[in-house]
Amino acid sequence: MYKKEYKFNPKTLAYEQIERPKRLKRFTIIRRALLFILASLVVNLVYSLTYYTPKLRSLEAEGSRLAGKFAVLDSRMAATNEKVTSLAQRDNYVYRSLFGADTLTIAGIYTPYSEATYSTLNGDYNGIVRNSWRSLDALTREIYRQSRSLDELQILSKDKEKMAASIPAIWPINKKDLRGPIGAFGRRLHPIYKRYIPHKGIDFGGRRGDPIYATGNGKVVRSEKGLRRKGYGQQLVIDHGFGYKTRYAHLNERLVVVGQEVKRGELIGYMGSTGGSTGPHLHYEVIYMGNNVDPINYFRRDMTEAEFDHIIEQAKTTTFETIEGTSNE
Repeated sequence: MYKKEYKFNPKTLAYEQIERPKRLKRFTIIRRALLFILASLVVNLVYSLTYYTPKLRSLEAEGSRLAGKFAVLDSRMAATNEKVTSLAQRDNYVYRSLFGADTLTIAGIYTPYSEATYSTLNGDYNGIVRNSWRSLDALTREIYRQSRSLDELQILSKDKEKMAASIPAIWPINKKDLRGPIGAFGRRLHPIYKRYIPHKGIDFGGRRGDPIYATGNGKVVRSEKGLRRKGYGQQLVIDHGFGYKTRYAHLNERLVVVGQEVKRGELIGYMGSTGGSTGPHLHYEVIYMGNNVDPINYFRRDMTEAEFDHIIEQAKTTTFETIEGTSNE
């Protein structure tokens, strides 16, 4: 309600009420309403900054719920990671050993993404989202690697019997013919060149003319006379399939030719001292997927001499194939 105002009228010698215009009355009402609203906002802001409001309690509760959900997610990812790690261990030490396959390596698979990848997540719940995302990315990479490995093992399992006979798994010489220690795989001081160079295989000392046997089923893909005093000298290379090849070097004589199929335990040549050699021995290599690996890991250490002789006798029954038009060189 507006306060009534009066003004003295000298003509009538009396006080008369002043009448305000309606537009002015409306403006006064609106101004008072705006002032009231502004005052209410100021009071509400001061209250919100000073006291713990229901809205703040609701936001904090929602944040706690989200943090709890991320904690559960991290726990489940950790449990899944343990299972994947256990599967990878069985893959490397059981499944792949069963097939004689080396551990699968994928370039960059364990390299984490750069921090810039997660830059948009900075500050979210004190880094909880960023850390969870980073863990999920690492788990995804490991699952991908394991999936690739299992795919490879599935292919190998389809032809397990053939693979078992093809993988180099016996001694290339008769153990009773071995003279002296076995020359180790890896870097060593070369007896001729007098410098340290990688030794890509192992050496078996013996007598000139000792028999050399194929260590697995396969096909001869290389038969060379070589140089007289340098390199491998007379050598044979057999492709066993499944990523495996074997090399037999410094031979005195080769009995098989390129393209010939051979069986495990079959006589393929005789020990010699050709090429870069200081005495009769066999230089033997196992090559897997283009890389030289330690042949000693492929020998059946539990094989008895009788078992070895039995394999040799079985191989003797096979007929050597001759490929017309194929040269031994």
